[in-house]
Amino acid sequence: MRARVLPALAATLPLALGGCAAQRQVLLGRPSVPPVAADAPAPSAVPPAMAWLYGSGEAAALSEQAYNGMVRYVRDVLDRARDRRGRLPSQRRAGTLPRWPASAVLMPGATAASAETVPCGTLPPAVVLDMDETAVLNLGYEYDDAQAPHAWDQQRWERWERAGATKVGAVPGAVAAFRALRAMGVTMIVNTNRSAANADQTAQALANAGLGDFRHGETLFLKGDVDGKSGKDGRRAAIAARYCVLALAGDQLGDFADLFNPPGPAPAVGRRMLTAVGPIEARWGNGWFVLPNPVYGTGLGAGWDETFPADKRWKDAP
Repeated sequence: MRARVLPALAATLPLALGGCAAQRQVLLGRPSVPPVAADAPAPSAVPPAMAWLYGSGEAAALSEQAYNGMVRYVRDVLDRARDRRGRLPSQRRAGTLPRWPASAVLMPGATAASAETVPCGTLPPAVVLDMDETAVLNLGYEYDDAQAPHAWDQQRWERWERAGATKVGAVPGAVAAFRALRAMGVTMIVNTNRSAANADQTAQALANAGLGDFRHGETLFLKGDVDGKSGKDGRRAAIAARYCVLALAGDQLGDFADLFNPPGPAPAVGRRMLTAVGPIEARWGNGWFVLPNPVYGTGLGAGWDETFPADKRWKDAP
């Protein structure tokens, strides 16, 4: 049933790739909440979503699982791409077989129903990841937000980017994965919607988390780079022109393709269905790796009707 219905549904949704206005607000925003008075007492308990993501063993295990799967997947791709002399495509002359598989980056204009990816040729291998809550945990920012919840404030986030580089930690599994992938000759690239004005502080935060050195425009891509947009497809395309991107990782669907965040209203139920369209469904765990994040982002907008289908509801009748 799903194989027949979902591609047809996908054809009715706005699937063309493109930038999403105010992507930073979408991806780092919170549901609208009233500000807390300055003299209000701190909450007696950590908000459940934060307690789960930043404190639970289950969240840590899921993150480790995602990174272990990524390392295993990339290692398998590298092994399959080697020739009899052990050389990778990027170590041989162009036109010499075997080649890399197609990139994990979708072609410009691709849709969920087709999901064609960029060819790699003999480009050197890379992995592209989001930063916040994918590679780095914003512990300092979330502590402040847990103490006094705020509606989304871009200026507040900018202050965090500038001042919070020492108050972050690595997502469980990230440090070991970055080291293992680099040891295989894979370039690690971060593609984030942090501000280009704070590039130095962002690079420092990544280093402080134990993830190594990153250079803006080379291994660190920020909001507005390449095409001036907050959507990440333009940056992904620019990276894919220089590297064979073997894997993508993120905590939001927009970290994989802008088609998940089309202009205008994007009902949660439609985005959820897109993840199960045949060509897209096959990519989860096979080049695309999702990290857990119940604290903020595009996944938190579902209402009652979208979350609980009418034909699956039950009421207790003792």
